[in-house]
Amino acid sequence: MDTSTVKIRFAVIGLGHIAQIAVLPAFAHARETCELTAFISDDEEKLTVLSKKYKVENCWNYGAIDEALASDSFDAVYIALPNDMHREYAVKAAAAGKHVLCEKPLAMNEEECLDMIKAAEEAGVKLMTAYRLHFEKTNMEAVDLINSGKIGRARLFNSSFTMQVRDGNIRTQASHGGGPLYDLGIYCINAARYLFGAEPTDVAAAFLNGLDERFEEIEESASVIMRFPDDRVASFLCSFGTKDASWYEVLGTLGSIRLEPAYDYSTDLKYEVKIGEKTESKCVKQHDQFAPELLHFADCILNDKEPRPSGYEGLADLRVIDAIHQAAENGQWVKIAPACAASRPDGRLIEMKPKVSKPPLVNVKSGSIS
Repeated sequence: MDTSTVKIRFAVIGLGHIAQIAVLPAFAHARETCELTAFISDDEEKLTVLSKKYKVENCWNYGAIDEALASDSFDAVYIALPNDMHREYAVKAAAAGKHVLCEKPLAMNEEECLDMIKAAEEAGVKLMTAYRLHFEKTNMEAVDLINSGKIGRARLFNSSFTMQVRDGNIRTQASHGGGPLYDLGIYCINAARYLFGAEPTDVAAAFLNGLDERFEEIEESASVIMRFPDDRVASFLCSFGTKDASWYEVLGTLGSIRLEPAYDYSTDLKYEVKIGEKTESKCVKQHDQFAPELLHFADCILNDKEPRPSGYEGLADLRVIDAIHQAAENGQWVKIAPACAASRPDGRLIEMKPKVSKPPLVNVKSGSIS
């Protein structure tokens, strides 16, 4: 089949903050092979306003999901729903023959991930976890610098990713998969894995419950230590109750590399490499981190390739999170179930697209106070 003029048609399921601020605008930078053709949401105002803005003719609410999936209006879905809804909609979409690109975390736990992977494999459709940093220049240059041996053998990873969560935000609701570990800590877990190029073997953790009513259902903060093969260690803190922080540092036998900010999509990212007395710094200007995901996913569909951040990549992180919950509960080191077919991203996935201007938002606010 000649795929040079074919476009993959997408439905975006869920029109919350991440969809409006980043995913929907990204289609303008992915129009080579991607087309936005459908919305699925229970908010009628969002459907009305956003369908007009993006010239999307096909709109359904969640109750009509079966009708939407039975239509010929789209080939793939981008799931931007609350964490607890990922499995249900991914499995339904796959069963209907639609390819699935799903926001992180892929699901709530290992069991749900495996359900999603099985559904995609049985239906013969693609499943990709939306790890935007696998396509981001700063993070992937850090991977390449470490792989080159520039800082010697990487030995230690340390990170903090924190913010002040908005009171009442869905991230504070346990039933919807709230908490800083799912929302922020997963970035630290994934970064340690791609920077070390390995899987953690066991984990220790502690949860702090917080001092105000925002944290009645979830932990305020999580402190985690992960052991990796060859006596390497990764530690991180994530929190919904402190000032913003977004950084990581990798210490090697010859030097170090530090990214700050490290995980953001709405600002410039920077890194600093120290070797002895010499310091090199680089700033990578803000760029669209979501369009490259769309383009990669479309390419995998059109050319029958396995997405690099596959469902198994999402599974690898959820196995770590499952172990972290167990370790925090019993106060002991917990073994992590082995990963399989996980990604090893590097600079080959980098694709630079212009930054997205912040669009006006419809019935949604950022989860962060700042």
